[in-house]
Amino acid sequence: MEKAVILARGLGTRMRRDDDAARLSGEQAAAAEGGVKAMIPIDRPFLDYVMHNLAEAGYKHICLVIGPEHDQILNYYAHELKPTRIRIEFAIQIEPLGTADAVAASQVFAGNDPFLVINSDTYYPLEALIALRKINGSGLAAFARDSMFTGSNIPPERLSKFAVIQTNEQGYMVRIIEKPDAQTIKQLPEPVCTSMNCWRFGPSIFKACRAISPSPRGELELPDAVQYCIDELIEPFRAVTINAPVLDLSSRSDIAGVVQKLSGTPVNL
Repeated sequence: MEKAVILARGLGTRMRRDDDAARLSGEQAAAAEGGVKAMIPIDRPFLDYVMHNLAEAGYKHICLVIGPEHDQILNYYAHELKPTRIRIEFAIQIEPLGTADAVAASQVFAGNDPFLVINSDTYYPLEALIALRKINGSGLAAFARDSMFTGSNIPPERLSKFAVIQTNEQGYMVRIIEKPDAQTIKQLPEPVCTSMNCWRFGPSIFKACRAISPSPRGELELPDAVQYCIDELIEPFRAVTINAPVLDLSSRSDIAGVVQKLSGTPVNL
């Protein structure tokens, strides 16, 4: 598996919100105002660090799913950056209809090959990206909550509300439980893991993305498409436990923590 799809179409609603407590540079404040989280500067655009780990893990072909208004991303990655280890392509999601619709926009790029899907505002550990290349079939990186609590920049009160993964005895995903309460967490076997939208897919995901209905939020959600694959297409999804944290860049309050962990990190694209 050498293909990776990065979802960069989001509107950045949380990133656009004012936060007087967040200490940002002028460039960071301007990028936050625009809502393009992938381009938040940390010596260089945040997305460069994400792509560096993809290259380190052996991914050679990357597709950025963007909106028609994302000239900043397009200009930088199509014209300014001169990568030597990866090839970057683009897919346009015309309207922000949800993450499943964004994945569907990458079908021409993916073809019939297995491919990775990740977020543009999340820095994933190298071991997760490598692990998904090694499995057969579809799957997801299941991030152990204990490692997330101790190593991520995500505040514990926010992290405790993240969806968790229910698996069977064979280590395959049964479903994703949104906003689990304490009792639900207690009933799950250790390690309790959360999904951070790091997936390995095959071509069947495109059928699922087009078969689902909008969620109560009015969006076509990728977890719903995965559940369709499991329930209707009878496709197993291996949950690969990862004992390493991710870094999240959803809001202005996240920037300082990400800067602290990534500043000075070498990038080779």
